[in-house]
Amino acid sequence: APAPPPAQHLFSDPAEIEALRGNLLAWYDKCKRDLPWRRLAAAEPDADRRAYAVWVSEIMLQQTQVATVIDYYNRWMQKWPTLQALAQASLEEVNELWAGLGYYSRGKRLQEAARKVVSELAGQMPRTAEDLQKLLPGVGRYTAGAIASMSYGQATGVVDGNVIRVLCRLRCIGADSSSPAVIERLWDMANALVDRSRPGDFNQALMELGATVCVPKAPLCGECPVKQHCRARRRKLFGKPAPVPDVEDCGVGSCPLCPPAAEPWDSSLGVTNFPRKAAKKPPRAARTATCVLERRGCHGAPEYLIVQRPSSGLLAGLWEFPSLPLAQGLQEEKQREVLADHLRAWTGRPVVAGGLRFIGEVVHIFSHIHQTYVVYSLPLDGDVTLDPALSPSRWVTEKEFHASAVSTAMKKVL
Repeated sequence: APAPPPAQHLFSDPAEIEALRGNLLAWYDKCKRDLPWRRLAAAEPDADRRAYAVWVSEIMLQQTQVATVIDYYNRWMQKWPTLQALAQASLEEVNELWAGLGYYSRGKRLQEAARKVVSELAGQMPRTAEDLQKLLPGVGRYTAGAIASMSYGQATGVVDGNVIRVLCRLRCIGADSSSPAVIERLWDMANALVDRSRPGDFNQALMELGATVCVPKAPLCGECPVKQHCRARRRKLFGKPAPVPDVEDCGVGSCPLCPPAAEPWDSSLGVTNFPRKAAKKPPRAARTATCVLERRGCHGAPEYLIVQRPSSGLLAGLWEFPSLPLAQGLQEEKQREVLADHLRAWTGRPVVAGGLRFIGEVVHIFSHIHQTYVVYSLPLDGDVTLDPALSPSRWVTEKEFHASAVSTAMKKVL
């Protein structure tokens, strides 16, 4: 078993824990942002409907900023105000509403989980973090803790990026904050701190603090309601620990939660010394040839051919212009040839490589891919019969294109 962390990294004083809870909740009551999911949850007397409102917001907020989520959330709850309504929707409808929000598998798993609740759980949401995580696809430890604490009053903590930052600064945790060992210690800490009478509000307060005050750069330490409990701030104000550690300091070089010896405290960074993460791998570079096939519709307006992506993998089930990955270093002439071969299957007629008009390149950054779309266009005369044996495809006007389940990258391409 791993050695217990030194005392300076723990919240072990009951009086300090109680003071921190009280200060944080008082600040939250006064300063919390007015957000639609908070309003909806606060006004909903039914716990399961409240859980659904919280659940949708938490899934949307994963890897996505609050300002971006608000409009999507409002439209989602207007279209599917209950879990039962969502269970009856089609995946195509879900993808259409989710289009542009990114990480599209989130919406798919949310709908799968809603269907499971209706078909296998008699419409009743699991009510503990343990059961939520075990029974619902796409619900991990954090989301389960958020739903259980905010909707059902379970005294369980949560750990997300904001909470990691706050806790690492409060207790000078400088080891790699993405490592499983550190994450487990942070969960222990969050569970010890959570207020037993207001667990949902406390968890939201801790996240709110990280989102609005204890931000990654230039934190507003003077406005922090728990600054008197922050060891990183204390260290910033009073300097490095003495060469001979006192009872509150770690053993030199042996603590699994302190900054590694190779990356010591940098006084110029202050509290932003924490948290620390291992260097991210650079995203891999990928190139894709994409062709916008265009024809004149029956009313003279241009129409574009879109095809559906496979049901698994990146951008699963979304629609796009006919595209294919390009090998690295492929010359433009060869790019045109392989794209022309690919387009013959969709058009049912020969496509001359020289007839493809090069438009330009579109760069889109996914979380792990630096994607470049090499964009061509090809106007077509006459009707084009689509082969039903191929993946689903259809002709759409520009308005229909934007209403379809297409990615932000494809909107850039158009």
